[in-house]
Amino acid sequence: MNAPFKYATFETEHRVRPDDIDMFQHVHNSKYFDYVLAARYEQMDAHYGMSMEKFMERGFGWVVRTAHVDYKRPLVMGDYFLVRTGIETIDDKGCRVAFTITNKATKKVCCDGWFDYTMIDMKTGRGAKIPEDIIAHYGV
Repeated sequence: MNAPFKYATFETEHRVRPDDIDMFQHVHNSKYFDYVLAARYEQMDAHYGMSMEKFMERGFGWVVRTAHVDYKRPLVMGDYFLVRTGIETIDDKGCRVAFTITNKATKKVCCDGWFDYTMIDMKTGRGAKIPEDIIAHYGV
């Protein structure tokens, strides 16, 4: 699945760490979720100018509602990789962020997929309508 990004995409580089490795000597499947979430956290601040802390100051947060990952080939100890993400869709209730993780040396896709995020009200912990200014801000 090569993600059909409709909005701007951003890339973050990371390196596989020793604590990412499982008993089969490659990155544990759960770490790929961490890689995407860490990249989005960085990209929200660096590229959108709307950090997670700014959402929290407004009383909002993002939670993952659904995640889909299509694993293609493993990353191993010391590999450098690129996490490319972009908003695929956004509406008043949430957004879908598509991603691709690529081995930097081989330029081959290790996995791709998407995360469905829901905006929540931090006071109630319930879903919240995304304000129009936030939708407009992410529409880059």
